[in-house]
Amino acid sequence: MTDALTFLKTRRSRPAKILTAPVPDREALEALLCTAARTPDHGKLEPWRFIVLEQAALRRLGALARSLAQTAGPEVVDPDKASQQFENGQLAVVVVASPKPCDRFPQIEQTYSAGAVCLALLNAALASGWGANWLSGWASHNRDFCTEALALAPHETVAGIVHIGTGPVQMPDRPRPDVTALTQWLNE
Repeated sequence: MTDALTFLKTRRSRPAKILTAPVPDREALEALLCTAARTPDHGKLEPWRFIVLEQAALRRLGALARSLAQTAGPEVVDPDKASQQFENGQLAVVVVASPKPCDRFPQIEQTYSAGAVCLALLNAALASGWGANWLSGWASHNRDFCTEALALAPHETVAGIVHIGTGPVQMPDRPRPDVTALTQWLNE
């Protein structure tokens, strides 16, 4: 278990814009998805699903994101920024939050589960030696993009887009939160 703790204490995402080929093949990616699917899920609802974006799909989505961003206008979003992760990506997994009707487990808990899947997938990729980065971005919150590009149902949203590829083995660390300043202890 100390290896797992060492990994978690030192893990560092690799920026999506510097990830290159090779990327995991289908078998390796399916293993990462199976690992991510072991996330906490109250009620076993599976309130999430995956969409794997290979390079041709990423390019198509990049063109759509750029077009929608241009229509929205520069005061809303920069078209280059909106499309960059798709235009430059090698392989990405969209984690779709897909809440199920359930009185016992509210939608917010299901949304948290989808976010946990994103982190589990990110960590599984990094622990397997791949470079990975969890992004969202303007397009992932744009309903037209989500409907046209990803065929999401009206109740579904993008929890995150996890880019996976080859990245540098080492990354400089970044400043980390001051946990002491962010922690409150209650004893009564």
